[in-house]
Amino acid sequence: MLRPLRSGWCAPLSILLLLTGIGCGSADGGARGSEGAGAGGPGSGAGAGGDDTFGSLTTGPGAGSGGGDDCTPSLTGIVRDFRAYDGGDGHPDFETFTGSGLKGIVEGELGPDRKPVYAHPGGTAHTTGPDEFNQWYRDVEGVNQPIEFTITPTIDASGLATYDNSSFFPIDGKGFGNQGNSHNFHFTFELHMTFTYRGGEVFSFTGDDDLWVFINDKLAIDLGGLHSALSDEIDLDERADELGLELGGEYSLDFFHAERHTTASNFKIQSSLAFTNCEPIFVD
Repeated sequence: MLRPLRSGWCAPLSILLLLTGIGCGSADGGARGSEGAGAGGPGSGAGAGGDDTFGSLTTGPGAGSGGGDDCTPSLTGIVRDFRAYDGGDGHPDFETFTGSGLKGIVEGELGPDRKPVYAHPGGTAHTTGPDEFNQWYRDVEGVNQPIEFTITPTIDASGLATYDNSSFFPIDGKGFGNQGNSHNFHFTFELHMTFTYRGGEVFSFTGDDDLWVFINDKLAIDLGGLHSALSDEIDLDERADELGLELGGEYSLDFFHAERHTTASNFKIQSSLAFTNCEPIFVD
């Protein structure tokens, strides 16, 4: 279920942001609460009082495609903290595996609940199995702790939005804590957003560990598995047919990241996408 949270910002089409999943939001690392069951959601042109649907995203009154001129380029999503596996406690996918990446962990289509679909009933060399993977991006009491987190990219003179953090530890000292480490290394990060395809856009990511980006419900970046920093870039014009994009159309972008092993946590996104959801989107 999609829950738009907080009003008060609306990304104009002229503002170039980045990342999969959500609009401008609150300060970094706020605890996830019950404040956000409000009406209204990401806009797809519904007029005031309208109630349209955009794919399986529920849209609400009056958001429209853009509009507003006081937006800040901030993106709010959900970080879920996990305990590292120690042989008897913790999640078996965290601090267990090593490797240099593995494509194909998830299916090429986003699930109907807007979560990645695990593709291997028997597990993989980088993951335990479907039951464990299905906990990565879902709230599971006692297994993970969800925490809201906001990133704020910078926008250069050419309009390219960048968030670059070679020490990406958004929940140090929070959730289950650092577990004796210098940082809290064991978490996932989920973002959801909508954008208008205008032509010429790019979206790139560099980081570790797992990263999957879906555009229009189709897998567009697959950097799954345990690995040091890896990079990939989507040129939307080159992949428009594959992703089912038409100029002027509004589409979803869903972003799923995981940091699963100690040593380093790199996170860099660059984008010229024009996001249109006027409130953060949370998928329960």
